[in-house]
Formats: sequence, structure tokens, C-alpha cells
Amino acid sequence: MTVHFIGAGPGAADLLTLRGRDLIAASPVCLYAGSLVPEAVLGHCPPGARIVNTAPLSLDEIIAEMAAAHAAGQDVARLHSGDLSVWSAMGEQLRRLRTLGIPYDVTPGVPSFAAGAAALGAELTLPGVVQSVVLTRTSGRATAMPPGETLENFARTGAMLAIHLSVHVLDRVVKELTPHYGGDCPVAIIWRASWPDERIVRATLATLRTAIGEEMERTALIFVGRSIGAEEFGESRLYAGDYDRRYRPVGTHPRFPDPE
Repeated sequence: MTVHFIGAGPGAADLLTLRGRDLIAASPVCLYAGSLVPEAVLGHCPPGARIVNTAPLSLDEIIAEMAAAHAAGQDVARLHSGDLSVWSAMGEQLRRLRTLGIPYDVTPGVPSFAAGAAALGAELTLPGVVQSVVLTRTSGRATAMPPGETLENFARTGAMLAIHLSVHVLDRVVKELTPHYGGDCPVAIIWRASWPDERIVRATLATLRTAIGEEMERTALIFVGRSIGAEEFGESRLYAGDYDRRYRPVGTHPRFPDPE
């Protein structure tokens, strides 16, 4: 018996790994975060599976479901939105399972920032413009940010910021970032990336509030950085005709003379 933690992706039911799909199909118990995981993903569950929406459950109740499945020798598909490596609350569940001696494994999923970038048709790391992406958020009622992890500190690097769970404090985000990026810095907000009702607003830090108005939902991702919509950037040396590489030796004395 194993508890399979599975990243169920950003929203679209078909943005699911083949491994994740197959594990869901083979597990007689499925626990899913119903507030964020689309019900269409549950269509992969086998007939007669016990399907439990964990949104109204406490951590103790979730672990009790897993322990009951373990006692019955039944595998569990534990579905979380996006990818499990960030803001999934997986860590506390794994700690409980280790204490109980219940086996588990982890299958990654498509993270929301990747779905958001795809919706924009954007590469976030452009040569000579941006080469780092910071995944961050602002302090919330459930989880406070460590003292050093502030928007101002991240902004000083000039990196692309992918700010999660923060659209409800958008005015604060703009205020804290503008001194470092400038009012002309491009911004994009994606609501419910990859869902059928996906919505995108492109603006700058200076024009963002006017561009979106007052109607905002909480499920949104904020991108701030110079690579959004950029056209003036260098080309990668990787594909340059004169760039000597293992798979394409160049010149009379290539660094890798025998391509594999």
C-alpha cells in the first residue's frame, strides 16, 4: 500500500502527467483538494473508488483517511493542485505518514507559473534581460513570510517575479515593487491559468490598477519583470552557427571532435 501524492496541474484536466493519470486509475481511494482540483481529473478514478474532497477536512481527518486505507491495504491517490513542491501543504502530511510508518511517493505536476507563462506565450528567462525567476507570495493569514523574504529584497535582484496568492493586496505589491522596477515595468496577471474561464491582463506597474479595475478574483498569478513582452534581447549562443558544442562540432579544432 502506498499514498501517492500527485500534482494535478494548474486547472486544465489534461495537464496531468501520464504517471499521475495511471496512479489515479490504479488507486481505490482518492483524496483531492476540491477547492482547486477540477472534478474532471476524477474521471480517471477506477469504478467504485472512494473519492473524498478534503477541502472541508482538518489535517487529522485527512491522515485518518490515509491510515484507514493503509489498514485495508488500499493505495491512495492524494491530489493537490499545481506541483507539490510549493505551497501544497504536503510536507506536514508526509511528516505524519513517516511517524505512522505509512509508505508514500510523490509525482510532480505542472506548476501554475508554467501554465501562466504558457498562457502569455512567454519565455520568462531571456538572454541579457532576465535569467532568474523567483516564486514568491505575500504574507497571509495562514502563513507568514520569513523576515528576509520580502518583495523589496527580491525586487533588488531584477529577477522575474511570479507572485502567488497576492492579488487581494495588489496595491501593496505595486507600491513595494515600483521603486525597484520602475513604473514602466511590464506586468501580467493571469486568473485561473489553463481553466476554461482563464483571463489575462497585461499592463505596467503604473497602469495596472486602471487596467484591471476593481473586479478581482483571488485565484490569480502576478508576473512582474522585463522579459514580459520583450522583443529586444540577445539570441541564445546554444543555437548559434559558430557555437562549438558536443552535438554540433564547429571549426578545425572543435572542443568535442567526436559527436555522440
